[in-house]
Amino acid sequence: MTFEELKPKVQDILHHTNILREDKLLEICHLLRDNIDYYDWVGFYFRNGEKEELVLGPYAGEPTDHTVIPFGKGICGQVAVSNQNFVVPDVTAQDNYIACSLTVKSEIVVPMFVDGRNIGQIDIDSEVADPFTEQDERFLEFVNAEIAKLFR
Repeated sequence: MTFEELKPKVQDILHHTNILREDKLLEICHLLRDNIDYYDWVGFYFRNGEKEELVLGPYAGEPTDHTVIPFGKGICGQVAVSNQNFVVPDVTAQDNYIACSLTVKSEIVVPMFVDGRNIGQIDIDSEVADPFTEQDERFLEFVNAEIAKLFR
């Protein structure tokens, strides 16, 4: 399924009024993981109140031990500080990478903003080396912008 075909499906999930926010996010994780071949783990991390740490939210994929990530640590922690997308074509080339699984070869993390404030991020691991393109970034920015509406 193409990114353009997935966009209305993301919006449909988010517009269900009788579903809890956490369940909507979990449904989006599964939608992306099930429909994009190289998305092997899809999850959300959110800022833990005013603490400078991220807490794991809904995800689809293998369980992870990384349920709390301090700002600055790993790719997710770096995005929490930089407020910039981070595409990692080869995780073995990153000094500050936190290994979630030996099978992960690449990662993309895109921050989520509400009223200009970074509240969290979508994190995607792939077992394929260097699969992420600018189209992935634009699509994930769209997903996050749609999700951010739930936090206003």
